[in-house]
Amino acid sequence: MSDVLVERDGPFTTITMNRPQRRNALSREFLLALTEAFRQVGGTDARGVVLAASGPVFSAGHDFADMAGASHADVRSLLQTCTELMRTIQSVPQVVVARVHGLATAAGCQLVASCDLVVAGESAGFAAPGGKGGWFCHTPMVAIARDIGRKRAMEMALTGDVIDARTACEWGLVNRVVPDDELDKATLELLERATKGSPRSKALGKQAMYAQLGRPEQDAYAYAIEVMAAASQTPEAQEGMRAFLDKRPPEWPA
Repeated sequence: MSDVLVERDGPFTTITMNRPQRRNALSREFLLALTEAFRQVGGTDARGVVLAASGPVFSAGHDFADMAGASHADVRSLLQTCTELMRTIQSVPQVVVARVHGLATAAGCQLVASCDLVVAGESAGFAAPGGKGGWFCHTPMVAIARDIGRKRAMEMALTGDVIDARTACEWGLVNRVVPDDELDKATLELLERATKGSPRSKALGKQAMYAQLGRPEQDAYAYAIEVMAAASQTPEAQEGMRAFLDKRPPEWPA
């Protein structure tokens, strides 16, 4: 059976990490397969994507079988491959929601932090455990710190402790926490709400959001002004304005 399952259901596609025997650890081949799955779905007319996992653990992070004894160059290449997956998730036009149960640790937590939205079951836990071991979670903390801020990121990184789903929600790593038996329903509800409106406008908005978040405020405004001004000329923006003025539902271009 494939390590990555892709299933379309109406307007949404679910990409499932299906490597439970390895706790969905992110080997090089697994990273490449996930990246290819996101790229392929990104080229479809799906409106949203759910990233899910099979087995008791969402993802245990990097597969140390790839890394123990590997050369400096090989480890760098593996980390670049992992980073490419994270960037691909944020570059596809669809809204990506992580549906998390069980543990998401190290690069598995990085994967969660890289998704647009996150719904977690009460069983979920999140950690960057390298801080209490021999190999600090340098690359996972790039994504995690941008979600939760400096002090909380330092706490996660330095202690390596697991934070529960409620704490992760309070800290900004997770959008919703629900009982595990409501996880599928809550994920679908959030994805439906997040995909209302024009798909093309949503795709541009997502990509522009990531582009401006890392910039100083003045630069972010300069960039956002140009994007928003250009977007005002699209058929979707004009239709939205006319529909508002006409007090009618908008009809989005195909």
